[in-house]
Amino acid sequence: MAAPLLGVHVGARDDDADPIAQALASGADAIQIFLADPQGWKTPRPHPRAQEFADSDLDIYVHAPYVLNVATTNNRIRIPSRKLLGAHAKAAAAIGAKGLIVHGGHVLADDDEAIGFDNWQKVFARQAEDGGFPLPILIENTAGGDKAMARRLEAIEKLWAAVGDFGPGFVLDTCHAWAGGIEIGTAVDSVRGVTGRIDLVHCNNSRDTADSGRDRHAGLTSGQIETEVLIEVVRAAGAPVILETPGGSVERSAEIDLLREALA
Repeated sequence: MAAPLLGVHVGARDDDADPIAQALASGADAIQIFLADPQGWKTPRPHPRAQEFADSDLDIYVHAPYVLNVATTNNRIRIPSRKLLGAHAKAAAAIGAKGLIVHGGHVLADDDEAIGFDNWQKVFARQAEDGGFPLPILIENTAGGDKAMARRLEAIEKLWAAVGDFGPGFVLDTCHAWAGGIEIGTAVDSVRGVTGRIDLVHCNNSRDTADSGRDRHAGLTSGQIETEVLIEVVRAAGAPVILETPGGSVERSAEIDLLREALA
């Protein structure tokens, strides 16, 4: 089996920054970016480096803003989330991205979880009426929340029962899985048993204990998860990898070297 592509997440959008240079300085094969403020609701603008992305040999992934929650029963959040997801999908496709990553979201504490899964199904069904999304939508597991759509395996199974026929992809975040209560050593097999696929791995260590519900990333060798366990997750998944670990190109370069050597 060929070694997977290894990439890095490069911060919030800054039109004056050069994300490609930052990724290449890390020795990356791939890059993950935002196209707008990850904590905001603004529609993404055309990226000033769109042609550079197109000309680059890097595989590109786009992460949707964290505020999106298409599962919620709160219409003031759900409806803008649905519209913004479509806008980011269009903008991501315009720069040649391989996929758009979006968190699974959650419903309110007093709500029936089934409503959230149904709301996800409606997102894909409505988009299908308009010809579908212009690139793969990759749903990511999340770390916390008792009413989260993609924290625990039981929830992911219900989510996939609702949306699986539309062919979404899945992103396995190792920190989120650990913090969310998924057994990390068997996470790849467990997730594949539900979704049938893993399209991308967010390889991150965790600052907190297992099942803590806390989303605090750590470097590959400095968290609560044994580094060898993270390497085995990457090896078993056989999918492209994005590091969302702390630090800059120096720290990321060392982590990419570590993974490349271990996976060679």
